[in-house]
Amino acid sequence: MPKSQEQFWLIKAEPETRIVKDVDVKFSIDDLQEQKTTLWEGVRNYEARNNLKQMKVGDLCLYYHSNCKVPGIVGVARVIQQSLVDHSAFDEAHPYYDPKSKPDNPRWFTVQVEFVRKFERLIPLKELQKDPKLKDMVLLKKSRLSVQPTTKDEFEYICSL
Repeated sequence: MPKSQEQFWLIKAEPETRIVKDVDVKFSIDDLQEQKTTLWEGVRNYEARNNLKQMKVGDLCLYYHSNCKVPGIVGVARVIQQSLVDHSAFDEAHPYYDPKSKPDNPRWFTVQVEFVRKFERLIPLKELQKDPKLKDMVLLKKSRLSVQPTTKDEFEYICSL
């Protein structure tokens, strides 16, 4: 991919069990490592959805564990398919069903990601918040956004920690 087209992201997942509609929605970096690839389905926030639609094959993503005792960045994933319709929105039994999303007029999109690497340690949110090099990072300004851009400098710096 040409340097001018490189994009970097942060994607959030829950590493601990949480049951929604009788389905465990947990998906840790270890789950991704075991499965090798996954569809990044279930995003139901319009800003995060728009970020998903901007992702391109080859983009790298920081993998963030959220909604857990110690949230933080745990590894890296890569986008291997872009701008796919999120079919989980059409399945009434699925935890992320959306009755307003229709196959002929979908509201929600996804990408497929693959495991790249797991960091030797979790980089806790509290550590990121204290680092002046990351003061402008979207994660620290819009902490609830589940899919968000990062800069190349932020990405490379975090990977070096």
